[in-house]
Amino acid sequence: VQLVESGGGLVQPGGSLRLSCATSGFTFTNYRMSWYRLAPGKERELVASISSGGGTTNYADSVKGRFTISRDNTKNTMYLQMNSLKPEETAVYSCNAFRMNGFKMLDYWGQGTQVTVSS
Repeated sequence: VQLVESGGGLVQPGGSLRLSCATSGFTFTNYRMSWYRLAPGKERELVASISSGGGTTNYADSVKGRFTISRDNTKNTMYLQMNSLKPEETAVYSCNAFRMNGFKMLDYWGQGTQVTVSS
């Protein structure tokens, strides 16, 4: 199983980035996918999630209207379009794949990509 994030980097406040999470080794279409972020000194935060079919999305209140989560089930890839970025959103962004198989939780993580919002 592999989840590989890309697209992070340094961006000025108010700028945009598009993160990608390329996956392999599991049946992507069976999994709910999510983006999390971890900033220094803070707890890991769920940023956005998308259902296996892509029809349902959920966002943290702090990013609603600025971030858009999407997935391409033909490419086994998930995306996060981030607009109007703020300095406090500097963090390592990681993707997660999750499903329940009966009572067993299947949960996979990527290694993360650094996003730095700074002038």
